[in-house]
Amino acid sequence: MSQPSAVSHRPPGTTPWHYCLEVRDLAAGYGETPAIDGITFAIRPGQMVGVIGPNGAGKTTLFKAILGLIPILRGRILLHDADARTQQAMMGYLPQLDDIQRTFPVSVADVVMMGRYPRIGWSRLPRNEDRTSVQQALDRVDLLDHRDTQVGRLSGGQLQRALLARVLAQEPHLLLLDEPVSGVDPTTQHSIFGVLEELRDDGKTVVVATHDLNCVVERFDQVLCLSTNLVAYGPPAEVFREDILEATYGSHLMIVKVGDRRVVVADEHRPRSRG
Repeated sequence: MSQPSAVSHRPPGTTPWHYCLEVRDLAAGYGETPAIDGITFAIRPGQMVGVIGPNGAGKTTLFKAILGLIPILRGRILLHDADARTQQAMMGYLPQLDDIQRTFPVSVADVVMMGRYPRIGWSRLPRNEDRTSVQQALDRVDLLDHRDTQVGRLSGGQLQRALLARVLAQEPHLLLLDEPVSGVDPTTQHSIFGVLEELRDDGKTVVVATHDLNCVVERFDQVLCLSTNLVAYGPPAEVFREDILEATYGSHLMIVKVGDRRVVVADEHRPRSRG
């Protein structure tokens, strides 16, 4: 099967400053062989974008390249039409595996306050505005009553909401979230995506790496398909085709309509395409 062409990343008649984030011909990774290559797309402010692909496709690598955490071998990353490396305070990042030691004697409020340090500096004491921002972030994820709880006492879902609050306290324009609902209960998933949709409606740009294709179909404005290179980028209705999903995942997936919903399911009975 021939490689499907990527959906256009820039609508006709638009200019770069209409975008929150623009990635141009990006290649990134360690060593001479890039982990991702040929990545070009642009995201408008106030959009929620799902990044999908199999394990090893480069989703985390893409996020780290945008954040300036790994070498960029080729291409450019622009944030609000400026070099993203000079605008890191505008970005908030929730990694897939957080490095907080749950046995460390800090409160939930202390963890969320860490999101303020890029603004206040590590050697300065928090101000009233920082404490207000922390309180607002905790309230937004429904953890205000747990602000004095030791972080190790939280459930898995509560911990994930606390880490999201830490990102929110930074007050970023762009949020990069790597598998934010992985391993949490359905109630927490619904709560987290509710917060993300509110942020989008407030004009924030939200980029989420996820394996939940049905969630992308139902909730996201754009979807970016990765398989070390860019397979496709555009609205879910345009991107969620069998040929594109096969090129992304290397196996057949089917899109089934159930009423007015689209459900993505694996087709176990069709042979895998060769070539």
